[in-house]
Amino acid sequence: MQKGWNRFIPYFLILPNVLLFTVFILVPLLWIFYLSLNDYTMLNAPKWVGLKNYSLLLNDSIFHQAVKNTALYWIGTVVPSMLLGLVLANLLSMRLKALAAFRALIYLPGVISSVAVAMTWLWMLDPLQGPVNSLLGLIGIDGRNWLQDPATSLPTVIVIGIWTGIGYAMIIFLAGIQSISESLYEAASLDGASVLKKFWYITVPLLKPMTLFLFVTSTIRSFQVFDLVFVLTGGGPANSSTTIVTQIVGASFQEYRMGYASAMAVFLLALTLFITLIQYAIGSRNQAGE
Repeated sequence: MQKGWNRFIPYFLILPNVLLFTVFILVPLLWIFYLSLNDYTMLNAPKWVGLKNYSLLLNDSIFHQAVKNTALYWIGTVVPSMLLGLVLANLLSMRLKALAAFRALIYLPGVISSVAVAMTWLWMLDPLQGPVNSLLGLIGIDGRNWLQDPATSLPTVIVIGIWTGIGYAMIIFLAGIQSISESLYEAASLDGASVLKKFWYITVPLLKPMTLFLFVTSTIRSFQVFDLVFVLTGGGPANSSTTIVTQIVGASFQEYRMGYASAMAVFLLALTLFITLIQYAIGSRNQAGE
C-alpha cells in the first residue's frame, strides 16, 4: 500500500507549481484570447465579433508604427548592450582594479526601478537645465529637446535602453567567463596565443549558452518595454516612440477598448514566441553542429 502511494509523491510535489501556472498564466492567457474575439469595454458584457479586432489591427497605422518602433528598439538595444556587456565582463575577468571598482555602478541601472531610471534621464535631458545640453554647449554644440523631437525621441530611448541593459549582460557574461577553466588560457598562452585570440577562440565559443540565454531574455524584455517609454515620452511626440505595450495600455485604460487591446496582446505574445523559438532553434542547431 505504501509503495502504491509513493508513485503519486512526484505529482503532489509539482501540484503547487501547476496550480500557480494555471491560475496566474494559463487562465489569464485564455481569457485575453477570448476577449480578443469580443467587443468589450468593461462597461458592457463581451459581445462576440470574431476576428474583427484582428482585422482592425491590419488597418491601424498607429499600431503599425508601434510594431516598427518596437522592432527598432529590439534591434537597437539587444545586440549593442550584449556586446558592451561582453567587453566589460572580459575586462573585469582580467581583474583590472580600476574597472572592478565600478562594477556595482555598471550593474546599478539593471537593478533600480525603470521609472527611477527614466526620471533621472528626464532631468539629465531637460532642454533648459539638463546637464547633457549644458555639456554640449561647452563644446559648441547646440542642445535640443531630445525627448520631444520626433527625429530624436526613439533614438534617445534606445540609447537609454542600451545603458540599462549593459549591466545585466555584463553580470551574465562575467559568470560564464569565471566558469571557464584557467588551464585553457594557460595552454593557449604556452602556444603563444595573444589576448585577442584567447578571447575569440576560447571565451566566445564557450559563452554560447549564456549568449543564447541573454539574447532570448533580452528580446522578451525589449518587446515588453513600457515604463521607460511611458515616463520619458508617453509614446510621443506624434507616436514617434510608441511601442506595442504603450498602445495596449492606451487602448485598455484610456479608450476602454479591452477587446482590441487583447488582440494586440495576443499579437505581441505570438510575435515574442515566434522569435524566441527561432532563436532557440538556431542555438540548438549550432550546439548540435559542435
